[in-house]
Amino acid sequence: MGNICRSPTAQGVFEALVAEAGLDTRVQIDSAGTHAYHVGDPPDRRATEAAAQRGVDLSRQRARRIETADFTRYDYLLAMDSDNYDDMLRVCPQSERHKVRLFLEFADTDSVRDVPDTYYGGAQGFVRVLDLVEQGARGLLDDIRRRLG
Repeated sequence: MGNICRSPTAQGVFEALVAEAGLDTRVQIDSAGTHAYHVGDPPDRRATEAAAQRGVDLSRQRARRIETADFTRYDYLLAMDSDNYDDMLRVCPQSERHKVRLFLEFADTDSVRDVPDTYYGGAQGFVRVLDLVEQGARGLLDDIRRRLG
């Protein structure tokens, strides 16, 4: 929503995986929120600390709101939950709707569709988000590798 918790975490985790795979010159990664609550702000301190515990740096990121151009600029537009998915579809050009998906569609879990919103929760929620995001990021990387050949 505000691009300070889940999405920056997913961006940081995915950037680390892509760099490790040697694809960082071929894959462009960014995150954005569906609302303008925190534009220009760094990621939530709790998200930054939880990510740092796993060696992921979020410090260079700043929140931004999704733009219409993002739908043509990127091949994947991934929502953290169903509400944000619906918000994205409302502003997405019809020709680009096939790119909008839930992030956890790429995870190896069928039991969870939405990455839970940690903003109003405690530290343990940020650890849970990292676990889910790591699963989704690995699946997303596999999908991109197949597409790149």
